[in-house]
Amino acid sequence: MNGMSCVSGQEDDTAVQPRRPQSAWLWPHDSRSSQTADTMRRVVRQSKFRHVFGQAVKNDQCYDDIRVSRVTWDSSFCAVNPRFVAIIIEASGGGAFLVLPLHKTGRIDKSYPTVCGHTGPVLDIDWCPHNDQVIASGSEDCTVMVWQIPENGLTLSLTEPVVILEGHSKRVGIVAWHPTARNVLLSAGCDNAIIIWNVGTGEALINLDDMHSDMIYNVSWNRNGSLICTASKDKKVRVIDPRKQEIVAEKEKAHEGARPMRAIFLADGNVFTTGFSRMSERQLALWNPKNMEEPIALHEMDTSNGVLLPFYDPDTSIIYLCGKGDSSIRYFEITDESPYVHYLNTFSSKEPQRGMGYMPKRGLDVNKCEIARFFKLHERKCEPIIMTVPRKSDLFQDDLYPDTAGPEAALEAEEWFEGKNADPLLISLKDGYIPGKNRDLKVVKKNILDSKPTANKKCDLISIPKKTADAASGQNEAKLDEILKEIKSIKDTICNQDERISKLEQQMAKIAA
Repeated sequence: MNGMSCVSGQEDDTAVQPRRPQSAWLWPHDSRSSQTADTMRRVVRQSKFRHVFGQAVKNDQCYDDIRVSRVTWDSSFCAVNPRFVAIIIEASGGGAFLVLPLHKTGRIDKSYPTVCGHTGPVLDIDWCPHNDQVIASGSEDCTVMVWQIPENGLTLSLTEPVVILEGHSKRVGIVAWHPTARNVLLSAGCDNAIIIWNVGTGEALINLDDMHSDMIYNVSWNRNGSLICTASKDKKVRVIDPRKQEIVAEKEKAHEGARPMRAIFLADGNVFTTGFSRMSERQLALWNPKNMEEPIALHEMDTSNGVLLPFYDPDTSIIYLCGKGDSSIRYFEITDESPYVHYLNTFSSKEPQRGMGYMPKRGLDVNKCEIARFFKLHERKCEPIIMTVPRKSDLFQDDLYPDTAGPEAALEAEEWFEGKNADPLLISLKDGYIPGKNRDLKVVKKNILDSKPTANKKCDLISIPKKTADAASGQNEAKLDEILKEIKSIKDTICNQDERISKLEQQMAKIAA
């Protein structure tokens, strides 16, 4: 097996590692004899997550009659937070996604309002970790849009985003918010460029357009947002410092197969990847960015051709692998003892998954020992799947719920762009998470008119006669006044329309109630 191990999804639930011939369990950096002895000593490894089990909710708690997007793109098509579930859907004449309050289960009417401002199919969506009413979307129309969802959900379709971020020359397939800095958003497109935006001003402040020679499959921030890691079509995994605009570490042919890879950061700074071998077997691997010559661990899994989407819980060090087109979720525990990636169990169902949403920890039910909740997309519905650790006690299980990342940003965007780093601000889940009031996202675009010098200096440099210069200056000032008046007029109109929309929404809410 050449230093790789096989993992099957069909093992006995009680066995942590598959019972295979000892020769099949060889790992990088381990000799055959020591690994065999190690495996014999620990047929069943001690872990509080050994008996985690998954269970789909009943039909009446699903979201039904949703036309899930059929676009050919390997994103998860679903994003979830403690208030809303967002799902990319089929839309004629542009791109759209649904935003449903979590309690809005059952059949979703075809006329239910959507977020539909893109002119091409939506490829990726991501909720802001610091504001549960703000969501970003990337589209085939080459733009990124940031939207503010009303507190109680949509009553009318949303066509006007808070801000449109334009900078990519090809479709935008990846959007990812910074984990600790407010209003910092990353986007990656098929132009092989990564742009990092200050959403609060609508500016592109970092453009990494010369680091990737081929399509970027995914991008992941590390825990404090100081680094990103990427997987791309050239079979390389890169660790990048975006502010210094330099590649910190790189591995060629992290997985030798031609099909798409994924790479994500773990809490300890290591990088976890999924991909394919030369023989098209699905693989998972663990890497230390300080030495990427050899993987810390490498598993071969099966020969299915669906891309493995990894979802990581830094609090429990569990990784859940959801294959597109698979009908199962496999989960593994990452530890610092060999073989480092420990198979736990598999949740299996009958229907294949078109996409998957993953709830942040603060949205889980701690009273039921729920450690993860997925939102599985079928062709016509979204089905929540709950992962639970069986416990007899009704008391709060503090070993399952260490303090977790809360909704407060640790840094402002300007601080991060200036070079500061900060870990996530943690909250306790002991009394459950109660969502607070979110502040509105306000975009303050810098006034281009203030920042540009007037034409006078240039006139002096070219030594144009003074009368001509004065005349040109007067014309410019008159033109500026005219533009400023027009801007003020447009702003007043927008304010009036906002007030009118707000009144109409209130009327609709009263009628609906």
